[in-house]
Amino acid sequence: MLLSDPISDMLARIRNAQKALHKDVLIPASRMKESIAAILKEHGFIQDYVEEDRNIRVSLKYVSSKGSLAGSRKVSKPGLRIYVGCDDIPAVQNGLGIAILSTPKGVLEGRQAKAEKVGGELLCEIW
Repeated sequence: MLLSDPISDMLARIRNAQKALHKDVLIPASRMKESIAAILKEHGFIQDYVEEDRNIRVSLKYVSSKGSLAGSRKVSKPGLRIYVGCDDIPAVQNGLGIAILSTPKGVLEGRQAKAEKVGGELLCEIW
């Protein structure tokens, strides 16, 4: 299946699996998706992820009957790429969420990109 926006597809799969109370979800693998999954795990939005046979199995994390991922928004889209400098990286939900950027130093979380003084394409916001 050919997708025009694979990162948006990844976020939708995670969101839909949490709403259906699934234990885990399979996502077609890529290096960028694996980097995003690592950031989500580091910040406690998912329990774990494992790359297996050209897929990424994401184990979801639940707080009561809701998932720990309250919301997500794809910012940069195939038809309109959004680039930000290190000083323009947004604070998501007044600091309760994270921004994920694709930078020359790899895929980074917003605070880490500010600390390294690097900007890039604003991929998505997670809260």
